[in-house]
Amino acid sequence: MNEHLDVLIVGAGLSGIGAAYRIGHDRPDRRWAIFEARDAIGGTWDLFRYPGIRSDSAMTTLGFPFHPWRGEKTIADGADILAYLHDTARTFGIDRHIRFRHRVTAAEWSSEAARWTVHYEVDGVSARLTCRFVFFCSGYYDYARGHAPEWPGMGVFSGRIVHPQAWPDDLSVTGRRVVVIGSGATAVTLVPALVAHGAARVTMLQRSPTFIVAMPAHDRVGAALSRLLPTRIADVLNRWKSIAYGIGSHALARRRPGLVKRQIAKQQRAALGDEYDIPKHLTPRYNPWDQRLCLVPDGDLFTVLRDGRAAIVTDTIERFTGEGIALTSGDILPADLIVTATGLRLKLMGGATLTVDGRTIEPHRHLVYKGAMFSDVPNMAFSTGYTNASWTLRSDLSARFVARLLDHLDATGATTATPVPHTAEEATTPLLDLNSGYIQRVADWLPRQGKRVPWRVQQNYVRDTLTMRGRLDDGVLHFR
Repeated sequence: MNEHLDVLIVGAGLSGIGAAYRIGHDRPDRRWAIFEARDAIGGTWDLFRYPGIRSDSAMTTLGFPFHPWRGEKTIADGADILAYLHDTARTFGIDRHIRFRHRVTAAEWSSEAARWTVHYEVDGVSARLTCRFVFFCSGYYDYARGHAPEWPGMGVFSGRIVHPQAWPDDLSVTGRRVVVIGSGATAVTLVPALVAHGAARVTMLQRSPTFIVAMPAHDRVGAALSRLLPTRIADVLNRWKSIAYGIGSHALARRRPGLVKRQIAKQQRAALGDEYDIPKHLTPRYNPWDQRLCLVPDGDLFTVLRDGRAAIVTDTIERFTGEGIALTSGDILPADLIVTATGLRLKLMGGATLTVDGRTIEPHRHLVYKGAMFSDVPNMAFSTGYTNASWTLRSDLSARFVARLLDHLDATGATTATPVPHTAEEATTPLLDLNSGYIQRVADWLPRQGKRVPWRVQQNYVRDTLTMRGRLDDGVLHFR
């Protein structure tokens, strides 16, 4: 006889642990489990092992509101974040509900039975169970491999080529000339870290620049609040300080992009000196927050650029050679190691195939309801984060919404909840509305946003909080 659960959470990373707390804490009557395809918790923070891996937003908001981050750094190292996730799972008994090496491959909804049949694999053996509700917290990218373009001549390069998503444990960079291809958050993190690990020379090779902003690794104001105020009050104030700063800076960038560009350039000029070619290497063609800004704690990237231990080259690749990379400008970049920090491959729902009454769910044909459910898909939610703020801010809103929805189903005796758009509702932008390359590569496949709430993610925590806490019986969410 197949096992039956009330809720199946897919993924034991940051989103899955947060969802488990919201759904299972203080609910001993609810049968739930977390399926994790890998053999460890932590998601991103366990998978990525490249030098310097760290948060790209303040830990006061990347951490959970129910278990506040109290580490010294506001921009934290990956190992510290992973330890924090382990501590959270252990503190609230979430780790006892995690089933490792359980990879969900398909889920089939039956309206007649009002339940999902979930197919999964455990160490290569197929199995299945049924559940009332599925909550996908498996992230948005492919854990198996990253985006890796092919360039002419890669086979003749005499050194090693590594993607950050699969960083080898035995790789030493001491004394080596390293070229990092890319200009996103991973690249700007790797460059100073590789210098610190003893690389002889590190070059960041980019086709075009990214906005890079220095941020203190330690929050002095937050530390002062923590010293002067009771712990719980300081936690709340520090969290909302970070939220307010993020909302305000994003709003300013959207309303006054020219002003923000000048402010960023001024900071970079102060860090790098008057001789550095900021327009060429650090000034993108787009406006701030058309793509994510890259944060560098205490300006570590600018430090290694200024003292000559690292460099940025803005050019395109013609071919790889035995000794490095030939550029279209005619220059040659010598290298002993090439790191392809070229981005992610997007994969929703962990790659599982979903069907509703025999009809395959194609994400791009569905609108997103409150950023957490697909239109016309019953009893299924997914977790995603903000593109302009900490991931956890948005994922926790979704988890709290799902918890409310489950409580409502239990209280009313309803068996299903399905978001149903009005016929006039028009699809517009993809769910992840940035012009970053990793998103644009699959933009036509992503679920869509509508023009109005609740079919639109507002990229504003305060507004989204009000939306997520609104009435469940809103005329859009249909109960049966």
